Amino acid sequence: MNSKTTRFGINSVADIAKVAVIAALYVVITTVLAAFSFGAVQVRLAEMLNLLAIYNKRYVIAVPLGVAISNLASPNGIIDVIWGSLSTFVTMLVLYYVAKHISNFYGKLVAGVLIVTFSMFTIALELAWIGNAAFWPTFWMDWGTIAIGEFISLTIGAILLVLMGLRIDLNKLFD
Repeated sequence: MNSKTTRFGINSVADIAKVAVIAALYVVITTVLAAFSFGAVQVRLAEMLNLLAIYNKRYVIAVPLGVAISNLASPNGIIDVIWGSLSTFVTMLVLYYVAKHISNFYGKLVAGVLIVTFSMFTIALELAWIGNAAFWPTFWMDWGTIAIGEFISLTIGAILLVLMGLRIDLNKLFD
């Protein structure tokens, strides 16, 4: 590894710009659809951007940055900013490293949808912890509803990536 290479694939001003664009896109989608983006029942469509981790590890930084900025508007405050962005970061690291070992594009998408959907237990833990209700019933209910919304968002994202891939080389676009 030379001195100009970083751990997260951010090696140039162009890479910084790509991170900024994806983070900003996450914030815009979440803000425009804010009514659906927060709470125990949510379909945060910006979460489809998590699937970009299958292309380049710079998105392991970009999406959590977008989550942190978006969660500044969360009714759960700074806890959501820190917990949500850290949860996303760890999940995207896992997805990136799992996807590296899968050669099939569709396999990577399926792995991404399943890994990120499962990871919503971390957000359910947060909501149950800060909530004013019984912990375990709140946790299980929140995990179920958030996971369903996440699955919907990621499935839409996977379909969009497949459709886009029919027209353009996504590896070239997102690398």
